Amino acid sequence: MTQEQLAEMANISTRSLAGIETGENFMTAQTMEKILECLNITVDELFTAEHLKPTEDLITEIDTIINSVKNDRDKIENIYKIVKAIVLT
Repeated sequence: MTQEQLAEMANISTRSLAGIETGENFMTAQTMEKILECLNITVDELFTAEHLKPTEDLITEIDTIINSVKNDRDKIENIYKIVKAIVLT
């Protein structure tokens, strides 16, 4: 999902969303609720430390996620782009 798509879904401006991402803007509780709804996650999921799991557990979860979408070319391409961007930075 692009920043523009998320902003549109949450009914906020792209500029506001960009400011939230960079820490220049603070979001209201209403904006947070909209974003959480768009991303289909809870506040707990947003603030939990899932990334603190052991590496092997993370790899297993990543593998499970990839296998769950392996027949969806668009999702696989998005995962590829994200991984490539992370690795090349």
